[in-house]
Amino acid sequence: MPNSVALCIPAYNAAWCLPRLLKSAQNQQILFDEILVYNDCSWDNTEEVAKQYGATVINGFENKGCSYAKNKLAAIAKSEWLHFHDSDDLLLPNFTALAQKWINQKDCPDVVLFSYEYRDHKTNVLLGIRKFSNESLSSDPIKYSIEEQINPFCGLYRKSSFLKAGGYDCDPLVLFNEDCAMHISLAINGLSFGTEREVSIVNYYLENSMSQSNKNNCSRARFHVLFKASRQLDESFNSILVSELYRCIAGLSIHQDWKYIKEALNLCMELGQPHSTSGNSLFNFFTKINPFLAVWLREKIIRLFKSELRVDK
Repeated sequence: MPNSVALCIPAYNAAWCLPRLLKSAQNQQILFDEILVYNDCSWDNTEEVAKQYGATVINGFENKGCSYAKNKLAAIAKSEWLHFHDSDDLLLPNFTALAQKWINQKDCPDVVLFSYEYRDHKTNVLLGIRKFSNESLSSDPIKYSIEEQINPFCGLYRKSSFLKAGGYDCDPLVLFNEDCAMHISLAINGLSFGTEREVSIVNYYLENSMSQSNKNNCSRARFHVLFKASRQLDESFNSILVSELYRCIAGLSIHQDWKYIKEALNLCMELGQPHSTSGNSLFNFFTKINPFLAVWLREKIIRLFKSELRVDK
């Protein structure tokens, strides 16, 4: 279906939040051509709630996670364009109108990233507004996708290009950082990107969300995403990857995950830059002498003098 847009919602035990999202889909200035919900083996009444609001439900009979669900939704959708949305977030009424503005352009990019509000789920207090850099995305989408967290709830994707690039990586090692893995893959595969400045989405902060509850798993997954990227990119991206690896190491240090820290440092060495260039000058200096010792000492000093920053989860 030309110029058509499918709303694709992976859902697991989402009966509590689906009504809000599906009501916001019904209140669009231009209706979605399809609303698809993948019920990932929920044990609540996700299926019934989704159908109550007019969604087409695809039932999974084994819980396989959101990456599998999104790939399944993408394959089933009849529409030319895909918008993935988390069941606990919200669409403002202008989303589809903005989407149509883009896809009716002669040279619409393969991926359009929409600005969004970030709000507290309990209080609805505005925590921030996220807007993407069109200049940076246009000049180097691979670099931007490596350095920036891009979530699919703010994206519009040309289905054929998304599928040709391989969609989501279902490797369990990249779970908890699968969205970054997907956008890096899209950029590496040559998809074009654009950005919409007008806000049309609300992303809610949930204290017990998957990412908030599994921070060390997120850091481990981030390492595997960067490792995979290093195997696909030429050496011109090495310094960017090393900088991101040291950010990853900082997250792993909070949980004293020395095994993964050593693996990340070994990858930095393999990429030809074992030392940090993004920390403070003293830390950067000591990583030139002994990277692991520098990381270990920094963590011990933080735990000794700023223990309130180290509440392990």
